[in-house]
Amino acid sequence: MLQKAQQILQTYFGYEEFRNGQQAAIQSILKKQNTLVVMPTGGGKSLCYQVPALALQGTTIVISPLISLMKDQVDMLVQSGVRAAFINSSLNYERVNEVMQDVRAGYIKLLYIAPERLENEPFCQELAQIHVPLIAIDEAHCISQWGHDFRPSYRNLHRIVGLWDEKPAVVALTATATPEVCQDICSLLQIHEEHSFITGFARDNLSFSVMAGENRERYIKQYVENNKNEAGIIYCTTRKSVEAMYELLHRSGVRVGKYHGGMFEEDRTYEQNRFLNDETTVMVATNAFGMGINKTNVRFVLHYGMPRNMESYYQEAGRAGRDGLPSECILLYASSDEQTQRFLIDQAQDRSRIPFELTKLQQIIDYCHTESCLQSYITSYFGEESNEVCGKCSQCKDERQKIDMTEEAQKVLSCVVRMGQKFGKVITAQVLAGSRNKKVIEFGFERLPTYGILRAMNAKEIANFIEFLIAEKVLLVSNGQFPIIYVSDRGKSVLIGKERVYRRAAPLVKAIAENDPLFEHLRALRKTIADKENVPPYVVFSDKTLRDMVDKKPVTDEEFLSISGVGENKLQKYGKPFLEAITEFEKSPSH
Repeated sequence: MLQKAQQILQTYFGYEEFRNGQQAAIQSILKKQNTLVVMPTGGGKSLCYQVPALALQGTTIVISPLISLMKDQVDMLVQSGVRAAFINSSLNYERVNEVMQDVRAGYIKLLYIAPERLENEPFCQELAQIHVPLIAIDEAHCISQWGHDFRPSYRNLHRIVGLWDEKPAVVALTATATPEVCQDICSLLQIHEEHSFITGFARDNLSFSVMAGENRERYIKQYVENNKNEAGIIYCTTRKSVEAMYELLHRSGVRVGKYHGGMFEEDRTYEQNRFLNDETTVMVATNAFGMGINKTNVRFVLHYGMPRNMESYYQEAGRAGRDGLPSECILLYASSDEQTQRFLIDQAQDRSRIPFELTKLQQIIDYCHTESCLQSYITSYFGEESNEVCGKCSQCKDERQKIDMTEEAQKVLSCVVRMGQKFGKVITAQVLAGSRNKKVIEFGFERLPTYGILRAMNAKEIANFIEFLIAEKVLLVSNGQFPIIYVSDRGKSVLIGKERVYRRAAPLVKAIAENDPLFEHLRALRKTIADKENVPPYVVFSDKTLRDMVDKKPVTDEEFLSISGVGENKLQKYGKPFLEAITEFEKSPSH
């Protein structure tokens, strides 16, 4: 059976061998064992059920939480020559009947459905008439009440196996599960510990950074400009900040899209498709975007603000580099993010979950302040202890010169004390900058000896410096609707000259990768083919596959088959145009 699985891997998916953990998980599934698969995003979880689905007789049912995720998976399978289909609310009654006819006829090997569909009794009775050897539950962390994204509709999935006299095997798959969540999944789905396959949470191709106290708009604008040919996602916490960031980049000539819950559904779909089809390079979005996005060539994910918890952050950041190529994940942190997230948590309908959510919030606040390796912090959070450091995150690689900012810090602290430690960051910055703002005059702050003492900086720069002092715990922020800043014990030591404050020089924004002319040539060909076939470009070939073509420069069908991600089906469909493009490019006078 394993030999058959390896043949399927090569023929349909174009890979010579299984990745870490895939083979053991597939063997467990083929033996009809209920199985848990925890692999990082881009680690190849989908193949753990797709390969067995093709090896087993009958139709595999895949439970998937989002319409876009289903469509994406089905598109990619169909392109690889696999008979797959989905049923969800985007299909009308007639189309659902057509799909079910194909399923009953044994034509469909993988059928994707939403968990809510299983609450429909007639539909379940129809499924009961079909031979189902395997049920795959994607995004399985949604099952657990301890997870960050618990969904009640997932909680009842264990009952589905009772539809058949011969019970199908169940495989649960996720990228973000703490030990507590894994235990909950296994308990509910009756998965034995020896059939749990956790390959680790580290994403070796991703470099993580936390930037605190920076001018976020300026940094993002420069970063996008330096990486204008690369696809990226910028996550913002609120709809308002999405709109503002979109306008900033749009005015700068960036091919940018936007996505948030306040837009009409057809507008969101339009913007999402433009991004998937490489018509825009950057998507600015709230966390409403991305769970179902399988776009493999996202080279960077920037967070304009801190997410609510580590699971959300790792899931969103993990949308970078799904093809295995080097990619960047940068979190631009400000202390005000904490207040924003506390406010959002306080709006929760289920009040009993608020303490649980606040604990999770504190864990990501700690991530933003840690001085240890960021990748190690993440893997440790998910229960994977390691003394190794990644060597490429912002903490591991930070060699920027440290500048002594003690005098400036003392001026800020002195001003905070003279203002009675009863005000927020913005008005404090205005006083230090010498602003004639109405509120500054109203409170008589223009008479303070610290008024205008940092005139060399503007109010925005001073506010950013105050953010840095908060991140360094020189200043603290009170909890509450209107946060005020006050001097910490460390700040008192700085104020009397017992401790010094050093700030790293402003970060240099570099390009992720050098552009290669042949790669750009193949990328343009991919886009042309994708437009004709009405699919996203990465469905034709991933960036990793194009890079492999650039490195190996195949000239025969046999050589083309050796490219990572090229199977028999894609050789037949795309081999000729790509081989011709490579040959012509190599013959051109400039090469």
